Amino acid sequence: MADPPPVEVSQLTKQFGPLTAVQDLNLHVDAGEVYGLLGPNGAGKTTTIRALLSFINPTSGRVAVLGRHARDLDIRRRIGYVGGDVTLDRGLRARSLLTWYADLRGGLPWAKIDALCERLNLDHSRKIGQLSTGNRRKVAIVQAFMHDPDVLILDEPTAGLDPLLQRDVLSLVRERRDAGASILYSSHTLPEVEDIADRIGILRRGVLVHEDTLANLREVTRQRLELRFADDVPPGLLDGVDGVSTVEIDGSRARLVIDGSVGPLLDRISGHGVERIVSHDDDLEDVFFEFYRDDVQHDDGDDDRGEGDDGDNRADDHDDGDDVGETR
Repeated sequence: MADPPPVEVSQLTKQFGPLTAVQDLNLHVDAGEVYGLLGPNGAGKTTTIRALLSFINPTSGRVAVLGRHARDLDIRRRIGYVGGDVTLDRGLRARSLLTWYADLRGGLPWAKIDALCERLNLDHSRKIGQLSTGNRRKVAIVQAFMHDPDVLILDEPTAGLDPLLQRDVLSLVRERRDAGASILYSSHTLPEVEDIADRIGILRRGVLVHEDTLANLREVTRQRLELRFADDVPPGLLDGVDGVSTVEIDGSRARLVIDGSVGPLLDRISGHGVERIVSHDDDLEDVFFEFYRDDVQHDDGDDDRGEGDDGDNRADDHDDGDDVGETR
């Protein structure tokens, strides 16, 4: 019998009173895979993560990490977690807090922790209260990666970091993936997810509306081309070309959206003085907005589903605030 995937969500539903934050959600993350969980604030990403980590209880369904319940301390030691909101004891020095985390996980060589701090340019001698928001997030990132976890659950891990440090964090993620770890990476920063994820799932109002590999998504996305002619685009030249769904002409430039092969277009423009063809390939952002088109057009701005930080609707849950994986 095959082993279960290291991260597994089966028919997860979570309700907060009359609000259904997540409904009948199924997903899994395999070993050596980065799964990008996408959606705007209120889509259900944080609710899913908090259920996986046993910070809240599912209304129905099942969640498992490494085949067991995340409250199991033996399992928790094998998880690395960065939360969307990082709240740390402001009176502690970063080194003391990281040493505490290391002791909870059975002890770690300080040289290893120190090297990770140096890589992220974190001064661990300072008190948490003296650190900027970005540096406090660095502390959370160090504690999540320092024990080489088998599972990483990351909720907006690069929020508040400058672009160079964002790149460093993504490098850390890739290294753990290449070492065989399973990584659930939640974000609404689309280029970042496109850069790091092997598969993506798109959540919309608590429902998984699409799931696929990045490779498959790139195959089915549309092409955007800009044609630059020596003179004004000849009238009617681009009318009725097979596969061309949209044409915008501005003097000597034509912008086109193509569904399918560019062959018919190339045949049509041959010999008509095209000096340059510029490709603007569709990216993950275009795919994402296809699933949120109705929300963008009809959302009145009042429906945040109460899920932004899951902090206001948990009267029926028991939040295990002292768990190792939660940076509080």
